[in-house]
Amino acid sequence: MYGHLKKQVSTVMAGFEFLSVKPYTAPSWASYLDPIPSHIVSLAHLPTPIHRWNLPNLPANTEVWLKRDDLSGMQLSGNKVRKLEFLMADAIAESADSVITIGGIQSNHCRATAVAAKYLNLDPFLILRTSKLLVDQDPTLTGNLLVERLIGAHLQLISKEEYSQIGSVTLANLLKEKLINQGRRPYVIPVGGSNSLGTWGYLEAVREIELQIQSGTSNVKFDDIVVACGSGGTIAGLALGSSLSTLKARVHAFSVCDDPDYFHNFVQGLLDGLKAGVSSRDIVHIQNVSVFLKW
Repeated sequence: MYGHLKKQVSTVMAGFEFLSVKPYTAPSWASYLDPIPSHIVSLAHLPTPIHRWNLPNLPANTEVWLKRDDLSGMQLSGNKVRKLEFLMADAIAESADSVITIGGIQSNHCRATAVAAKYLNLDPFLILRTSKLLVDQDPTLTGNLLVERLIGAHLQLISKEEYSQIGSVTLANLLKEKLINQGRRPYVIPVGGSNSLGTWGYLEAVREIELQIQSGTSNVKFDDIVVACGSGGTIAGLALGSSLSTLKARVHAFSVCDDPDYFHNFVQGLLDGLKAGVSSRDIVHIQNVSVFLKW
């Protein structure tokens, strides 16, 4: 009876932690990284479950398990929210009153950033890439655009050609300068939330997986982790965390855009930004998704 009551009380307390900013302590195996975030804001519903996926016709002695990060929260679902827990905490620490980010017209990252910003009383500004024919048209109310417009996000449409010519960093900085000139205090979050600070989202996810394995009833050990790669931050955190922790699973990434060389170089920049002292090519195997589809 006492144990049941204790569980109820801890669940209620956890409910009140949503949107709270808390001091952050890194896993012991990541304590040498620099810089270590000072705070984290609670945005995700964690831990997300892990369960076996009973696929037919698997090779002998092969099991497939799923880490259900699609259950990390409705509007903030997926891998984006883990990065945003650290990025939004930094925005608050810098006394920002607005957040800028950039992505495709139906970017899940942009939607998640806009919702998180509104939760935290920050004004979201989204630069959305679309076709040249649609730049001057109303962006409609479909998919993620519906959520973004319902919450009052500021949308700026740009053609794919301009995006390629100018670049995401310059586009975000131009908007930042404009807002600063208007007396605003904007905080810029890169494409996919993928910078060295955002990488901590999946370093922390590795600690979560470690704890789930330790507390689980099944004696499972994961040999490989397979994940899609769209901006690089998730695989940087997973690969570094797996190599440093007790997990020691090989990380395989399938790029949905750009090519493996681009992502190896980009991930290397994230690792160098944390003074990790490792080569991206030693800790993650990246392939084009087209190679996988040919199987």
